[in-house]
Amino acid sequence: MRILFITTGLGTGGAEMMLLKVLTHLDRQRFEPLVISLTGPGALAPAIEALGIPVQAINLRGKFSDIPTFFRLIRLIKAFQPDVVHTWMYHADLLGGLAARLAGAKTIAWCLRNSDLDATKTKFSVRFIVKLCAWLSHSLPTRILSCSEQARLIHEAIGYAPEKMAVIPNGFDLSRFKPDYEARVRLRKELDLADDALLVGLIGRYDPQKNHLGFCQAAGLLHQQLPNVHFILAGNGVDDHNTSLVQAATAAGIIDSSHFLGLRQDIPEIMAALDVLASASTYGEAFPNVLGEAMACGVPCVVTDVGDSAYIVADTGRVVNPDDNPALAANLAALLTLPAEQRQALGNQARQRVAAYFDIIQVVQAYEQFYRQLLKAS
Repeated sequence: MRILFITTGLGTGGAEMMLLKVLTHLDRQRFEPLVISLTGPGALAPAIEALGIPVQAINLRGKFSDIPTFFRLIRLIKAFQPDVVHTWMYHADLLGGLAARLAGAKTIAWCLRNSDLDATKTKFSVRFIVKLCAWLSHSLPTRILSCSEQARLIHEAIGYAPEKMAVIPNGFDLSRFKPDYEARVRLRKELDLADDALLVGLIGRYDPQKNHLGFCQAAGLLHQQLPNVHFILAGNGVDDHNTSLVQAATAAGIIDSSHFLGLRQDIPEIMAALDVLASASTYGEAFPNVLGEAMACGVPCVVTDVGDSAYIVADTGRVVNPDDNPALAANLAALLTLPAEQRQALGNQARQRVAAYFDIIQVVQAYEQFYRQLLKAS
């Protein structure tokens, strides 16, 4: 079966990383994939090509003068003759879906990777595209695949066709993300910390959605109670050159206990080195990958109730309301002050939950079944 994946881009965001994981584990004896990026090749194109999967980046700029590039997309789709076209993220849903229909493709699946679309926090252009997609959802796609139940409900409320919706969660590689005592030792040594130093992590790109500044406020409250805790922040833009972040940490009184690691390639090791992971997001999340990654490493999480975060964590961690920094601090403290054996037991339960519900092998098998059902119904 030929599957054409059309994605808005191939950066290192959660949606793009999930696409890479699907491609990595897809049964290549049964499925022949091709990836088209509407923008540039991004950071992930080499990793996809290393799997033996071709990548075409068409650098579509979305301007009226770029119509020839849109017609090039149509020609690429016709040349590949896909059995299924699976678009990935809003711009790809709209432009890729339209191009696929004009190219004669009969089976088109959209992919939803966001949840909250609050007008005060989401660009007007994105909200316009989402509204247009909601209108087209009744006629253009064959099915619509959401990565979270909350995202499905929110998009149905906007006007997406409910009868076309399906949900497959994100998945995680338990052989890559796993408990690792040596990783704990290495990170503490790198940061010149004591072997028994307690580490709270916030892992993710610097973006208002991730709420780094709110996390700093919560960390400041936690620091007053547990002054020996250190805070590990990693992700694109999360470094000492980020003046807003440095100022927030300074104001919260945690600058000397904070470690801004920037964009790292050893995220499984960093996750495994933590004692607790925090997710302070206030909007926009559908299925935060960092939660599954940390849980797979045996690290319990304290999360805000955004997207499917509460469902992912369930009873293996703690859930607080968005923007409730005192509650975030109090629940982090509650986990950090548990006896080490109890915290480890909670982490083991978290890993078991990932193995039961979010193992990447099971998740990709669900994708494969989704594609087979699509083709059968067309």
